[in-house]
Amino acid sequence: MTGDVRTIEWTGGALRLLDQTLLPARVGYADVGDVDTLVDAIRRLVVRGAPALGVAGAFGVAIAVRQAAREGWDGARLDAAIARVREARPTAVNLAAGVDRVLPFVAQGVDAVVAEAQAILDEDVRGNRAIGAFGADWILDQLGADRPLRVLTHCNAGALATAGWGTALGVVRELHGRGRVEIVYADETRPLLQGARLTAWELDQAGIPCVVQADAAAPSTILRGLADVAVIGADRIAANGDTANKIGSVGVALACAAAGIPLVVAAPWSTVDLAVPDGAAIPIEERPAEEVLTWGGARTAPGGVGAFNPAFDVTPARLVTALVTETGVLEVSAGATPSAASARSAVAARR
Repeated sequence: MTGDVRTIEWTGGALRLLDQTLLPARVGYADVGDVDTLVDAIRRLVVRGAPALGVAGAFGVAIAVRQAAREGWDGARLDAAIARVREARPTAVNLAAGVDRVLPFVAQGVDAVVAEAQAILDEDVRGNRAIGAFGADWILDQLGADRPLRVLTHCNAGALATAGWGTALGVVRELHGRGRVEIVYADETRPLLQGARLTAWELDQAGIPCVVQADAAAPSTILRGLADVAVIGADRIAANGDTANKIGSVGVALACAAAGIPLVVAAPWSTVDLAVPDGAAIPIEERPAEEVLTWGGARTAPGGVGAFNPAFDVTPARLVTALVTETGVLEVSAGATPSAASARSAVAARR
């Protein structure tokens, strides 16, 4: 695999999704042509990852418009269907952003919506390549190492989580292309094993050396001096740089701070939510209890025991060494916040 795996594409009448629930056992696709099926696919993680969800949300509006015409919906029912797509998962801001971006095109018809959704997809692929290059440049400049690097990553932020190439894994791919990766520690990522099932699959397909480790092993790996840098993705980034990512990320961040190695967050600028001042305002999705109380359909916890299953945690900005987007690198822990960067860009634009 070259990193150009097609996670999501419009076929002309439906949205074709690479079904990530089937990996790594087999590669299969789901063709989605109605809102109920799309919302279910998003919630079941057939499609997942903040950038990919943004693209899915945009095409989801096209699906809703087509279904409304096919089934004779009135405007209120169409609006309700679009809202269901927008709210299918609450933490990743890209889903709502994708929907919101194409909404002004609904009055022009489904073709206009599809064209704008395709633009979002194309922009994501280009942006991911830029993220990879900026991130690799920054890491090599900061570490100054003249040897291949040992990289740790958490969850999946590769081609499968985007429209193509990847964010955090895009940085790893770029480093690998330059001959600068010795090994990647891929955290298994509880409870659905996106690291073991998806990240390891992507790295293996790309010929990048990797090992899978339990989430609980990650801080020890870092503190033992076995990793040079940790690179993770993000589902929402607050204006002050607080970062929501898959549960377990904050443990990685704390270990990086203790060991004195960089924690790099790689994400498109669309993942930055300037309307959210800090991490306390980021909604945290809680997943079904069965994901942690059962395994392979069999219950693994006592029958009377419940579950607490947050899908994400929030890493404070002070622990984020660098935020890499398609526009460059912000050294967040040193005070370069997204809100400040946006303000500078606005001033520059007015000039």
